[in-house]
Amino acid sequence: MDVLSFLFICCKLVLFLSESSFASDTITSSQSLNDGRTLVSKDGSFELGFFSPGSSKNRYVGIWYKNIPVKTVVWVANRLNPINDSFGFLMINKTGNLVLTSQSNIVVWSAYLSKEVQTPVVLQLLDSGNLVLRGEHDGDSETYFWQSFDYPSDTLLPGMKLGWDLKTGLERRVTSWKSFDDPSPGDFIWAIERQDNPEVVMWKGSRKFYRTGPWNGLRFSAPSLRPNPIFSFSFVSNDVELYYTFNITNKAVISRIVMNQTLYVRRRFIWNKATQSWELYSDVPRDQCDTYGLCGAYGICIIGQSPVCQCLKGFKPKSGGYVDRSQGCVRSKPLNYSRQDGFIKFTELKLPDATSSWVSKSMNLKECREGCLENSSCMAYTNSDIRGGGSGCAMWFGELIDMRDFPGGGQDFYIRMSASEIAKGEPTTKIVVIVISTAALLAVVLIAGYLIRKRRRNIAENSRETDQENEDQNIDLELPLFELATIANATDNFSINNKLGEGGFGPVYKGTLVDGQEIAVKRLSKISEQGLKELKNEVILFSKLQHRNLVKLLGCCIQGEEKLLIYEFMPNKSLDSFIFGLDPSNLKIFS
Repeated sequence: MDVLSFLFICCKLVLFLSESSFASDTITSSQSLNDGRTLVSKDGSFELGFFSPGSSKNRYVGIWYKNIPVKTVVWVANRLNPINDSFGFLMINKTGNLVLTSQSNIVVWSAYLSKEVQTPVVLQLLDSGNLVLRGEHDGDSETYFWQSFDYPSDTLLPGMKLGWDLKTGLERRVTSWKSFDDPSPGDFIWAIERQDNPEVVMWKGSRKFYRTGPWNGLRFSAPSLRPNPIFSFSFVSNDVELYYTFNITNKAVISRIVMNQTLYVRRRFIWNKATQSWELYSDVPRDQCDTYGLCGAYGICIIGQSPVCQCLKGFKPKSGGYVDRSQGCVRSKPLNYSRQDGFIKFTELKLPDATSSWVSKSMNLKECREGCLENSSCMAYTNSDIRGGGSGCAMWFGELIDMRDFPGGGQDFYIRMSASEIAKGEPTTKIVVIVISTAALLAVVLIAGYLIRKRRRNIAENSRETDQENEDQNIDLELPLFELATIANATDNFSINNKLGEGGFGPVYKGTLVDGQEIAVKRLSKISEQGLKELKNEVILFSKLQHRNLVKLLGCCIQGEEKLLIYEFMPNKSLDSFIFGLDPSNLKIFS
């Protein structure tokens, strides 16, 4: 070791020993973090420090879970430049930049700030696992000069963004480790394609091997994970940002997404507290049909079919037999590339590669169809957003590649076809329409017939009731029948001043006929339980009975709802007057 190196180490040791103590989650510009010391987030979830992966002896600065016994690294600073000894230092330099230096005071990694920071800064490890460089006096502000979340390694944590800052051109992508012992970038990349109709894509080197399909407002058209009580998802696409992120709604759950250098590339894990181990929640690719472009142009991959590659309706294998995955399918009927063409609707599809697609958020589905039909290069269209019944327009140009069937998921998709191809399905459609129309007409006829018969039956029953009522009203009771007008005139229209009393079946009124004869009129109540038949029987009975103590029944009036009995008027008061002291020989009563 030369003299200069020795002096450098001594200076660092003196600096370290003379440092004032600092908060466990923060270091200031006057402090540094050496190999052997760590920062711990306030809630104890994450820890920052130096580590060696697997069997490697190289030293890296990284972040891992603090409260999990299985050491799980989620971020690495110097992935490309490890330190081969234990004399590394992480510090904030004079320009406010975060740097990692080796034994020879060489900068092996830096946060690479775009400009010098004038204000005092601190480095802080947040509870989210985000390492941030912020103003010393900014407190809880989320304005950072730099943050580790902008530079993911192989792991996406809740709240991290996968995608682009369109103002600065910063891309956030996740890249696998090369191996368990080497955190340098591997072959597999998880990123968002920056295009008019963006989608999440996975690459192996320069070869695309998986894609999610475009975001449709609720999810990607190839749903790898549906909304559930544990996770929530967001996809933002505007003039400022383009990114995907997920969050955990249950704070007790610990979860991460990792890009692996294996067959199952992207894996989502949840920490199982009971077994003290990481539990696989989901992974992609899930099956053979997740392989990008497996069935070629206009081919569709259907799990459960043999072979899994099939041609869309209106297409046939280009090779002439089974679908050759390398050649795909061709149209059964050539297009006219004019307004004579039409569209066939396909459902529950993973939408094809959106690289050559175009989106308008202001157009509706009808306008989208017309616009696609006007452009001879447009091969298909659909809603860009399926929420609330659908809105927006997405058009595809050129060959349609990488489609699969998604029962219970996917999306509606309208593919351009020749008029003759569409006409093949019209006879069946016409038959269906005719059958439905005939059934509907027959149902209307049957209902109308039933209503007519019911109306006729009601009319007949009403007629019989009217005839019976008239017959009952005109029955010969062997008594004089009084007109209602005559009785109303005699009682001053049933005036309350003429009311003599009231019994269980209705009131009794005094009246005077035009010849001067005084009468007592018993007006049966409309709510009385005594019906017309009972009244008739009573009248017949009274007309045949004669007794000196029974008041004489002079007649009756049955007209409409009115039922009246007309008795001779007796001036000797009521029955109770005679019971309590009057001469029984003078007693006469009303029935």
